[in-house]
Amino acid sequence: MLNVAFLTDAPRVAGSEIWLLETLPHLPNYGVRPVVYLPQNPRLAFLIQALNERGVPTQTYTHPKQLVTLTQKAHVRVVQAWFPSTYALLAHLPRPRSVFLHDQLEYHYPLGLKHMYRFVYQITKARRVAAADGIFVGTHWAAQYVRRHFGLEARVVPVGVDPKRFHPPTPEERASLRKKLGLTRFTVLTPARFTIEKNQLSIVLAARHVEADFLLIGEGTWMYPLRWLAQALRRPNVRFLGRRNDVAEFYKAADAVLFPTLADNPGLVILEGMASGLPVIASAHPPQKEVLSPNEGLLINPSPRAIVEAIRWLMTHPQEAERLGKNGRERILRERTNALSAWTLAQELEKLTLEFS
Repeated sequence: MLNVAFLTDAPRVAGSEIWLLETLPHLPNYGVRPVVYLPQNPRLAFLIQALNERGVPTQTYTHPKQLVTLTQKAHVRVVQAWFPSTYALLAHLPRPRSVFLHDQLEYHYPLGLKHMYRFVYQITKARRVAAADGIFVGTHWAAQYVRRHFGLEARVVPVGVDPKRFHPPTPEERASLRKKLGLTRFTVLTPARFTIEKNQLSIVLAARHVEADFLLIGEGTWMYPLRWLAQALRRPNVRFLGRRNDVAEFYKAADAVLFPTLADNPGLVILEGMASGLPVIASAHPPQKEVLSPNEGLLINPSPRAIVEAIRWLMTHPQEAERLGKNGRERILRERTNALSAWTLAQELEKLTLEFS
């Protein structure tokens, strides 16, 4: 059995931590025993409990430097960091040491701001990540991106989703959930952190022009001005639901998933929507195109007008919308389950370990 230490500095639970939760429990099936090392932080209590319940041991630390000693006996270490300073640990961790990059590598901001972000990423993160013996990314686009812009060679481990947790509901289950949530018309779901790049602003502005309900799940400081804007625009059809641990239930009640991000990262939202059998509306950026094609959803310019047009098309073409959702579910089962992701990761970790044996 290969003992692997997964190191995170997460201040709270987000997409990269959900990836740990849904992928790591599969690793023992492929000869890998994972242990997750996390900061002592009350906001991570849910993640620790969930990991332990799924058979993944966890250990907390008070300072990142402790990880050098704590992970001495592991066969390989995998760092996934939020903060650039954490990657400085790579120079001190025993080898082999690796990194799983979940970062949004490109931002589609105006005025050349995306080029500024790329420069900042180079001097804060990329130069430190270069000390890793192996780099893992979730898409082929990301592997090409870090090679082209930062000279880093990465191994692709396609990010997956749990098709048992996220699945289409029965008609009775759907009807019950919609009644419980008070949904009476076409409903669009967006689970995402409230940050500028997630582009919930375009959703609020689009809500003025289409007779549909918009469910926004997530937390973040950007939620408060957006809630005020929705109230100022008299948009009761935009509902801010905060953080939810029962997000899978909302997929079962919704008619479509909307993810108009301004950043390049596929987003678990897209995969979860596809697994739930829903048509997905997403930004037409390269990573999104890698996991979603016109056979499973609508790829759009992430503007309010394009959002309105896409939703209206789904509303007036229910049979096509159903077909998109069915195709999305089939593609997830074929290419993007978390079990397949775990199998690929196990193979890559074994290769990395052999290179240093």
